[in-house]
Amino acid sequence: MLRTNQPFLDYLETLYQKQPEKENIIIKSYTKGERLLTQNETSTKIMLIRSGITKCYFIEENDKEYIVEFLGKGEIIGEIEVIKNVPCLCSIEAITEVTVYAMSIPYFKDLLKNDLGLNNFLLDVFAERIVNTSSRASYQQLHTTEHTLNQFLELKSKEMEISKEDMAAYLGISVRSLNRSLKELKDPDAEE
Repeated sequence: MLRTNQPFLDYLETLYQKQPEKENIIIKSYTKGERLLTQNETSTKIMLIRSGITKCYFIEENDKEYIVEFLGKGEIIGEIEVIKNVPCLCSIEAITEVTVYAMSIPYFKDLLKNDLGLNNFLLDVFAERIVNTSSRASYQQLHTTEHTLNQFLELKSKEMEISKEDMAAYLGISVRSLNRSLKELKDPDAEE
């Protein structure tokens, strides 16, 4: 549910420290609720989360929000859009205070051509996303909302504060359905 990638963060911290002028990679900060990327807009930087937690989400045609993932330290954002030369596929919003390493697009493209390390990290990231997406889809098909919600609440109590709206958007249900499921978890013998 919360994706992190410490080796990628270590790699980018090393690149940041080695820069003579600190102009290809800069550190940017975002406050809770601020968007790092906006769906259908063009990104001007590639970012790797240094600290904090973000949510990655789509706004569907019916204006419903669907959260794809929660992203933490070491997760890269904006790279697919630059590689494919397309507008942002989804929005990324800070749900805590967030700092990122923001890379210029020309620098990122140069690394793509010349840095095998970056390419290996990206291959690993893409493969991990495919595995996570398919695992999540099958898990949600095989388990009840209550079962998934129980695991989600365990993560929430340990790692992050999250609103009911975001929980519902992640689970792909309405807030009303979420409230029913929460009530059922508290009192499994309660009648509807």
